[in-house]
Parts: sequence; C-alpha cells; structure tokens
Amino acid sequence: MSPATTPAYRRLSVEARRVQLLDAALGLFAHRVPEDVSVDDVAEAAGVSRPLVYRYFPGGKQQLYEAALGTAADALRACFDEPPAGPLTERLGRALARYLTFVDEHATGFSALLQGSGVAATSRTGAIVDSVRLSAAEQILSHLEVEAPGPRLRMMVRVWIAAVEAGSLIWLDEGKELPTDELCGMLLDHFIALTVATAATDPQTAEVLENALGLERPEGPAGALVRRVLPVLGGAGHLL
Repeated sequence: MSPATTPAYRRLSVEARRVQLLDAALGLFAHRVPEDVSVDDVAEAAGVSRPLVYRYFPGGKQQLYEAALGTAADALRACFDEPPAGPLTERLGRALARYLTFVDEHATGFSALLQGSGVAATSRTGAIVDSVRLSAAEQILSHLEVEAPGPRLRMMVRVWIAAVEAGSLIWLDEGKELPTDELCGMLLDHFIALTVATAATDPQTAEVLENALGLERPEGPAGALVRRVLPVLGGAGHLL
C-alpha cells in the first residue's frame, strides 16, 4: 500500500470521520459553486472512498452541502462573539475583521450562498443563512445593552447587517480592490453614521448612542470619524 492511500484506511471515530469529511467538503465549497463539486471530489479531498462518504452522508452532495453550510454558519456566528468590554466601535471592528477574513477565505462559496444561487439552494439552506443574520443581530443588540430593543433600533441593526453582506459581495465581485482593513473601516463608519441618523428620531437609540460614546476614545474609530466629518459639514451651516 502506498503512503498516499494510507489515510483512506486510517481508523477514526464516527465523529472524527464526519469532521474530516465536512472539512474536505467545506474546503471545496469555499472555492467552487455547489454544482461544480461532486461526492467523488469530496472523497478525493478527504482521502477516502466514495462509498465511505455515502455511509456518513447517505443524502449525497446535498446533505454534505447543508452540513458543511451548518459548519460555516457556526464559524460566522463565532465572528460576532466578542467580550462585552471596551469601546463599542472597537468591539465591532474586531468582529468585522474576523467576518471579512472568513469572506476572503471562502469567497466563491460565500457569494453562492448569499446570492442563493445553484441547485443546492433550498429552503433549508436559506434558513441556515437567516439564522446567522438573526444571531449577528442579537449579538450586536446585546453589545448595545438594551433589554427590549424597539422597532427602530432593531431595524437599524438589521439594515446594517444587510449592508455588510451586500458590501462583502460587491467587494468580492470587484476583485477585492479595497484592502480588507479599509473595507472594515468603511463598514464600521457606516454603523456609526446609521446609529447617529437613527438616534435623531428615536429616543432609545439616542440613549444607546450617548452611552456608547461615553466609552469611546479620541483615537478610536468614532473619534477618527468625527474629525473627518466635521470639515465636510463645515459648509452646511445654512441648513440650520
């Protein structure tokens, strides 16, 4: 037996083998659209036989895709898992950086997933994606320290999450022309601006903004945005 084929016969626990197959599938789905990935491709990437893949995933490629998508969803949720300490914008900045790193590493699969394209897109895959969006919104709202967020604040957070998704897709479509850190900073600026605009008409958001600004540092993202915006608004005095 050649060294190259040895891993195919290595005894693993049921869970370890399942993880091995999912890792192989996720690596393929990250860089190729679902319809371009076969069970044979997964078997080859994992160094196992085709029948072994079907033993663990009798539903074939669709079941593999949904399971791999669930693994990816867990990773995306973890991107927004940030300790509730320190300035809000710095917490969100770290979460965004992790999110964009994931997007960068799973470019093709991420685009296919969010655009709902391909024969593998089903109501189940859509539900997995929606669960990530809701989880991200809940985590952000928890950082805003609001027990019962009103409709305007909830809408603001979910609109921003949608903007982050759209911005990520545009970034990939345009060949990642912007450096990742610049895109991260732009999306963070959008969150601050959206919060300020919402606070102008919603007392709850205004209170959240006031509390959050109290923790911000002059050298942080919020302070930097204020210094950039003030000169731009210098000619708007006639609107007052």
